[in-house]
Amino acid sequence: MVEFRHSCEIAATPESVFAAIGDPKRLARWWGPSGFTNTFSVCEFKPGGKWSLVMHGPEGVDYPNENLFEEIDPPHRIVVGHPSQPVYRLVILLTPTAGGTIVSWTQTFENDALARQIESIVVPANDQNLERLRAEVLRT
Repeated sequence: MVEFRHSCEIAATPESVFAAIGDPKRLARWWGPSGFTNTFSVCEFKPGGKWSLVMHGPEGVDYPNENLFEEIDPPHRIVVGHPSQPVYRLVILLTPTAGGTIVSWTQTFENDALARQIESIVVPANDQNLERLRAEVLRT
């Protein structure tokens, strides 16, 4: 299985970072790469909860997504399953530091060939996603 690992430090507590992930209104503001917006039809932030959304790309293309919140351990761990193509599992860890919180983001793809095919999109998109999370956390 192919994994893409990303991390950033945010000058805020794990609880503050977790709040930006767990609140659907805030999650909709930062989720996705730069220039994307979101429309959520369902966002049940609980273990086993469904998360259905459409990501609207800056070029006008819509990207429907179906996810499951597989695990939630406040304020340290969130696991999101993406059962539709491309199938992946995203593990988000929030680790306290002297300066705030390290957000570790590990995205594991089921299909290695597909993961390598989209790597040039996924890697910068994940970094942009984390930067958008940082901006959301520091905005409030």
